[in-house]
Amino acid sequence: MLENFWKDKYSADVPFEIDPDLFPNIQAVMHQSCSRYADKPAFTCLGKTITWGELYSLSGAFAAYLQEHTDLQPGDRIAVQMPNILQYPIVVFGAMRAGMVIVNTNPLYTTREMEHQFNDSGAKALVCLANMAHLAEEVLPKTGVKHVIVTELGDTLPLFKRLLVNYVVKNVKKMVPPYNLPNAVKFTRAMALGQGRPVKEASPDSGDIAVLQYTGGTTGVAKGAMLTHRNLIANMLQARGLMGDSLEEAGETIVAPLPLYHIYAFTMHCMAMMFVGNHNLLIANPRDLPGMIKDMSKWQFSGFVGLNTLFVALCNNAEFRQLDFSKLKLTFSGGMALQKATAERWKEVTGCDICEGFGMTETSPLASINPIGNIKLGTIGIPVPSTLFKVIDDDGKELPLGERGELCVKGPQVMKGYWKRQEATDEILDSEGWLKTGDIGIIDEDGFIRIVDRKKDMILVSGFNVYPNELEDALATLPGVMMCAAIGIPDEKSGEAVKMFVVVKPGEKLTKEQVMAHMRENVTGYKVPRAIEFRDTLPATNVGKILRRELRDEELKKLGKK
Repeated sequence: MLENFWKDKYSADVPFEIDPDLFPNIQAVMHQSCSRYADKPAFTCLGKTITWGELYSLSGAFAAYLQEHTDLQPGDRIAVQMPNILQYPIVVFGAMRAGMVIVNTNPLYTTREMEHQFNDSGAKALVCLANMAHLAEEVLPKTGVKHVIVTELGDTLPLFKRLLVNYVVKNVKKMVPPYNLPNAVKFTRAMALGQGRPVKEASPDSGDIAVLQYTGGTTGVAKGAMLTHRNLIANMLQARGLMGDSLEEAGETIVAPLPLYHIYAFTMHCMAMMFVGNHNLLIANPRDLPGMIKDMSKWQFSGFVGLNTLFVALCNNAEFRQLDFSKLKLTFSGGMALQKATAERWKEVTGCDICEGFGMTETSPLASINPIGNIKLGTIGIPVPSTLFKVIDDDGKELPLGERGELCVKGPQVMKGYWKRQEATDEILDSEGWLKTGDIGIIDEDGFIRIVDRKKDMILVSGFNVYPNELEDALATLPGVMMCAAIGIPDEKSGEAVKMFVVVKPGEKLTKEQVMAHMRENVTGYKVPRAIEFRDTLPATNVGKILRRELRDEELKKLGKK
């Protein structure tokens, strides 16, 4: 056991351990931070900035609405389906103050994915952007969701700008398909009803669930990782600790282009930055690079949280290269592997090093990171405070330094388990609290950790987990498909892309266009395959299990990468 191995690997300003019981729950952190930093900017989006004090007041209005105008009770699940807009932190903070469990939901989900998540989580309420309310209309009758709150993009803006933005989005850009949700309440109405009303502040135990964060885990259908108040507080303190003296409290502006519904951005911006009272510049649509760069140009930003794909796109943009980077001192990369060339290019353009880390939804998510001032490219750094790693062989035996095996992680940020899936929990989490990551890695003599392979078949597209089982299940519903398999193939832009192999039933005919159209209807955009290949057979074991690794090895050989 490497209990004390990393003790001397931390710089003097980074603690080796944190106290995950420093606060009883997230509500206590909110109250302290929003009071201490009441007049400091918290979030900016679409030109509007709210302070931490204003956020507390606004979230209180939303909490009061939930308590006085719905029958929702503490512990009930509330699905939140929004991009990076000011309504997101208002709703999340408000729902938490009312004692609700947050179910983060991707706004790009298809109806199939929404139905699974809402039913699996037992969500009783949904807050969504009007742009996807038409999907909610289709899905909700098949779920237990009883309360729906719909917000429009400009709802937190001053009156004239709000009316203008909402009109343009709906009537000029045609971004809001018609929908009919007769019992839905408008966000502005909910806020008006709760304004000035008292909040019965929830006070959950530290071991209670704060967030149900959906992931495929290492395999299979999407499961809800039960992240407790203690888990998220621990990761909040770990994130704060690893930044050491480089982070000034209530003095930094951090660019937030990654979606807050993703655990990486959620913990960094809604948890860690709340704890220290820093300012988050929300990017509502990071695919709109000109718009994003225009927003960034208005601020002397000092931090940036991103991933490899985004770093590449920005560095290739002439307008981005003209920005003022004189205050930029912190850049964090996660979600997918950081390429050395990307890190070097970012440093050349911005003058700032990238600290690459590693995490999983199941670890809230930060588990390791390259220390600021001691970055070793090609590694995922060293464990964050109060965290241990080990490497095991196929029999579960711990291996010595320098040997490759499955990486396991242990710490106060490791999830409670999967929601209502004890068997899946037992497969990944042992009785001592060690979580199997599904990644093959090596712990070097100097304490830095390298990932060298992936044990499972999970595909990583621009930082999002894509699971072959889900794609294959979706395609199997297309008439004419006898057998199919999904793998990840290298992609310059997204790290990996999906390729699907299809065996057509005898006497049937299918085209690539039909397969692609079917997948677009059934899975979120980033899961849609980039390539389709028809085959007569697929490699399989003697009991018929398809050997995805063989298909992957064939593709790598074609590309000269194996």
